[in-house]
Amino acid sequence: MTKRLRDNITSEYFGAANKLKSKKARRRIAAYVESYDDVLFWRTLLGNYEDDTRYFEVMLPSHKTLERGKRSVLMNLIYNKVGEDMIACVDADYDYLIQGATDTSRKIIGNKFVFHTYAYSIENLQCYAPSLHNVCVMVTLNDHAVFDFADFMRQYSLAVFPLFVWSIWHYRRSIYGQFTITEFNKTVELGGFNINSPETAITNLRNKVWKKVSWLRRQHPDAKESYLSLKQELITLGVTPETTYLYIQGHHLFDKIIMPVMTKVCGMLIREREAEIRRQAVHATQMRNELSCYSHSVQDIEQMLKKNNGYVMSPQFRRMQADIESYLDIKS
Repeated sequence: MTKRLRDNITSEYFGAANKLKSKKARRRIAAYVESYDDVLFWRTLLGNYEDDTRYFEVMLPSHKTLERGKRSVLMNLIYNKVGEDMIACVDADYDYLIQGATDTSRKIIGNKFVFHTYAYSIENLQCYAPSLHNVCVMVTLNDHAVFDFADFMRQYSLAVFPLFVWSIWHYRRSIYGQFTITEFNKTVELGGFNINSPETAITNLRNKVWKKVSWLRRQHPDAKESYLSLKQELITLGVTPETTYLYIQGHHLFDKIIMPVMTKVCGMLIREREAEIRRQAVHATQMRNELSCYSHSVQDIEQMLKKNNGYVMSPQFRRMQADIESYLDIKS
């Protein structure tokens, strides 16, 4: 495909291609995503809206240059290119919560043909707390609920919420250099985590957050009113103090918080299942065979998390569904 032709791929291009098909042919809607990891996620959402009149094709923004990331999607698609037959699907990042404070934010929240995750990214939704026990079962084939993920992430979220508001406060004012996401992430890491005393990690986290919040208050002594106003606005946008984890940087949540906890929990479940096999084995040969069989059945935690679709029950996913349904009404 020549560069000139590639530059002219717009919603109208796909619309014209659809009109060349027979009247009975299904309408093709191109859905551009940021990276390979996003394809399955958006397929899970969009596939529910396919019928005998339309289908979605989820693809990367450039097959030739393999450009990836939100910037590529937006630069190639949003500027007068998306429309009824071509949509863009991106992570919300902070762009949803800063509500138009930047050009990218304005284009994401103001374009009816651009769809976003409401949560920071797909990684956050893959870590949807009520679904994490099921992921443990997928990994270990052990359904013993030894850890309450939902309650732990609720406590984690409550602990980091005051600092999260400060993070958005800085990004809304384009002074994020004074308190970067990197600084925020470093503060909200769990550090040491003991599955037998998770409250210790939460207590340590609260202490770290309190120290950072106190420092920020001293740096911005006149920010109380604007801070409280922003806090209430974020709640109306869906960021409840109990679900803050869905809005922090997704890779950080996945790698530094959920994966370490999941590793500890799954390790306990695997040891429990192996001990059960040893107890129940009639003789040594049976024990070795059963342990070998079980070992080959255990799955990789990271891969199972990436395949987790328990987020379909989340309020954020339901908002995405509502956006797609509204868009399809526009088309009909």
